[in-house]
This record gives sequence, C-alpha cells and structure tokens, in this order.
Amino acid sequence: MVVLGRVSEFDEQRGIGAILPKSSPHSEPIMFHCIEIANGTRHISEGATVTYRVRLKLGRPEAFAVTVA
Repeated sequence: MVVLGRVSEFDEQRGIGAILPKSSPHSEPIMFHCIEIANGTRHISEGATVTYRVRLKLGRPEAFAVTVA
C-alpha cells in the first residue's frame, strides 16, 4: 500500500530521516534510510511531500520506495 506523508527530518550526514504520515496527524514518524529514496539521489528536503511504502525491518516499521510527490 502506498502512503502519503511529509519528511519531518532528514540528517544528510547519517542518511536517516523520518516521515509523518498525512493520514493521521497523531501517528508516529516512520523512519527511512537514504538508500530507500527511489530516485537514487540519497538526499531529500525536509518538508517535502512524499509517497512511500512500509515494511517491517528488524521488528520496526520502515519506509521504502520514498518518492517526492
């Protein structure tokens, strides 16, 4: 399932960021790693609206196939 959200934070040095789902303003942020950015750039701007998918990785939800909407 594809989800719509907003990048709430992205640490370019570590390559880790978080996405807040648009569907529920009280949802927990979903973490992602820069290798999951679909266009291969390894950078995304904070505040960007994105679509993504979610899978469990090491027992926690993680975003993948992150694409700027």
